Amino acid sequence: MNSHSLGQLIMTGVPGKELEPETAGLFGRIQPGAFILFARNIESPLQLRKLVDDLRNLSKIEPIITIDQEGGRVQRLRPPHWRDMPPARCYGRVYERDPEAGKDAAFAGARLIAQELVDLGINVNCTPVLDVPEKGAHEIIGDRAFSTDPDVIASLGRAVMNGTLAGGVLPVIKHVPGHGRAKADSHLSLPRIDVAEGELRAVDFRPFQALRDAPLAMTAHVLLPCYDEQRPASVSPVIMGEVIRGLIGLEGLVMSDDIGMKALGGPFADRARDVIAAGCDVALHCSGDFAEMMETARAIPPLAGLAAERFARALSFLHAPEPFDEAEAMALVSEAAGTPVA
Repeated sequence: MNSHSLGQLIMTGVPGKELEPETAGLFGRIQPGAFILFARNIESPLQLRKLVDDLRNLSKIEPIITIDQEGGRVQRLRPPHWRDMPPARCYGRVYERDPEAGKDAAFAGARLIAQELVDLGINVNCTPVLDVPEKGAHEIIGDRAFSTDPDVIASLGRAVMNGTLAGGVLPVIKHVPGHGRAKADSHLSLPRIDVAEGELRAVDFRPFQALRDAPLAMTAHVLLPCYDEQRPASVSPVIMGEVIRGLIGLEGLVMSDDIGMKALGGPFADRARDVIAAGCDVALHCSGDFAEMMETARAIPPLAGLAAERFARALSFLHAPEPFDEAEAMALVSEAAGTPVA
């Protein structure tokens, strides 16, 4: 059994809609612990289910197979094969009128999405977004956030987390320690958040603290000078250790955001080493570019130690979907969206 037989600390994208021999050979050798799917991988339910099965069959462990299916602007599965789900802010508006109704609708939306993912063999959804947006921030978060109130975000985030788990899928809270104040899109540049530590603790960190028992989390590529003047959160041992694991208290598996984002610099091997050295359990690489995947994989160690324990613990949250009333869930989400969700 080779050193990679237990999987590597990498979540990798997949180049296309089917597994080409070259890519299958690479994945068979490096044994990624996780895969992430995008629109480029999706054509139809039958095609996508085959791709997921092929990825799973290559793995010597049960891999994490994830997707971004938040609803609103960020949903990789779309009509006509899948539902068009509303953005998180719709649930926040319901919550303002009736907190219990808002939580019920958010749970129902997450449960419906989980149903679609389970049918495809996908076991992780990168949701809920727990960022607290402020006025004047970049629109990259926008209506992906439930509210501007951290307590409302925590409450609705818990509902989405519970609805996802009830559907037999693992949720990923994101983007810890908070992307809501960013004036730039970290896909394109490094956001700098010049806010005092006390303000971050009082606002930005609170939803993450409230959901610190989440099985999975994703970092934010943001610079927080009050903690680290030089290194973004994902590659900062100070922020990963003292803030995310310490102050916020996250217990689960923490993955970086995409190391291909322009918020990070340098060769992909260095980016991958840096996020793992800082304290991320998994390095996320999304593009599906073969050369980048090779470079990243060479820099990533095998799954072991605390990361392996957190990986196993996350998978232990998976269970068969719980029964639910699909028609009732559809009605709750349609009311929140203000339009029928089909």
